[in-house]
Amino acid sequence: MDVAALKQQLKQNKLANVYLILGTQGILRQQAKNLFSQLIPEDQQVMNVGSYDMEVTPLAVALDDTVSAPFFGERRLVMITKPYFLTGEQDKHKIDHDVDGLLDYLSHPQPDTILVLFAPYEKLDGRKRVVKQLKKVATEISAAPLSEQQARQSILKQVKNDGYQFENGALDELVQRTNADYELMEGSVHKLELFGFQDKMITQAGVVGLVPQSLDQNVFDLVNAVLSHDQKLAVQHYQDLIGSAEQPLKINAVLVGQFRLLIQVKVLSERGLSQGSLAGTLKVHPYRVKLAMQTVRSFPLSVLEQAYLGLVKVEQQLKTTQREPQLLFELFMLRYGKIAG
Repeated sequence: MDVAALKQQLKQNKLANVYLILGTQGILRQQAKNLFSQLIPEDQQVMNVGSYDMEVTPLAVALDDTVSAPFFGERRLVMITKPYFLTGEQDKHKIDHDVDGLLDYLSHPQPDTILVLFAPYEKLDGRKRVVKQLKKVATEISAAPLSEQQARQSILKQVKNDGYQFENGALDELVQRTNADYELMEGSVHKLELFGFQDKMITQAGVVGLVPQSLDQNVFDLVNAVLSHDQKLAVQHYQDLIGSAEQPLKINAVLVGQFRLLIQVKVLSERGLSQGSLAGTLKVHPYRVKLAMQTVRSFPLSVLEQAYLGLVKVEQQLKTTQREPQLLFELFMLRYGKIAG
């Protein structure tokens, strides 16, 4: 179930006693948290809503709250965050968690309590008894990162509900500038709506003016210039990044990472892996894989490898010499042009 389906169920007063919100997308977890909080009247929240971070609070404290009767209200809401004991993560926090107590509670949930576990992880350790029991009892809500298409649909729906619409090309521009990251897209909508308040229109010019490109997207433009052997454009992109206060080592590290990704996508796609499989295997957003697949079709593996090795050499020079970073990058472009040409 996704957060939109959860919203509909809660509107219809279809409540479960235990929920598991699983996934790494912070904005989706926050949306779910807001929906649950709205179940408790504002004047009752102080007494009937509890939130417990398992990295600092023993589980037993939260469990004590779950079995307490609601105070002058119909129900109690108990939210548990960062339950790392459900994963394979080693216990670095030195907190004694009563996992057996949670197992007992899951066998007999309190009817007047809504227990919500917010697990900001890709997956749980399915070998653990408590995880198996939780999966049986809890209603699971996905907070996994949205695909590009899902992000587009969610943003379109949100904007439409707000009484706005996108000008042709504006949504594409937003997707590109945020790398299809739903959290970044959602965070930009309010200021875009303010900018387009008079006509109720989100324009491409507004997106360009108000939504900065991510470092990854700026570097992706730089990668394309490098691969095209366009030294003038590549140096201009590099100067722009330096001018935006990005550190040369960080720029180079992201460049190296982009070429590493291109090489991985080139090799694995030639072995038959699909875009979705590549994203899962490489643990990167599907949109980045999509862009990488479009890029590598035009270049042999040897060209990508030469760029990668050249940039690794630049990184070593940045760390060991006092030479100007831009000069090192220009020398890399000259050497790369000769090798790849």
